[in-house]
Amino acid sequence: MRISGHIALLAAALLLAGCNDKSGSTVMPPPVALNADAMGVFCGMNLVEHPGPKGQIITASRIDPYWFSSARDAVAFTLMPDQPRDIRAVYVSDMGRAPNWDQPGETNWVDAKKAFFVIESRKRGGMGAAETVPFGERAAADAFVAANGGRVVTFDAIPSNYVLGSDIPSASDHHGAPETRVN
Repeated sequence: MRISGHIALLAAALLLAGCNDKSGSTVMPPPVALNADAMGVFCGMNLVEHPGPKGQIITASRIDPYWFSSARDAVAFTLMPDQPRDIRAVYVSDMGRAPNWDQPGETNWVDAKKAFFVIESRKRGGMGAAETVPFGERAAADAFVAANGGRVVTFDAIPSNYVLGSDIPSASDHHGAPETRVN
């Protein structure tokens, strides 16, 4: 009887320790399937009417995701100081699993921070601007570069002026201090 009481006490202590975890780790919310109601934050237009990769950002303070008609716009959102900072997840279309450029898919999302992006390619995004074309696997990104030009970078290496302004990266974006992004 005493042993079972100690086991119960130990189990309760472990349960409480788990509830008081101060490590700051949180479970990332899952992506939302692209649907006909998704409207782009910056353009105010329906996402399904535009070709190329899309983006969605999930924040703690909003029920629905912020939708983006291009992956480039989703990356830009994370750099803009006037946008929400309570970002819990950034997802972009995995173009390696997309049916084609005109139909980037409804559920083939990849965590932007784990994606490989092709920048400076000949492909244009949903609004006709230079695009950051995301892929879940490096081999798919390399194959895209072979067919469309450009170069492969990670989320943190996307030059800020590539998504916020000029399509031509400056030398400081390649060799200067790393850009600050929301984690």
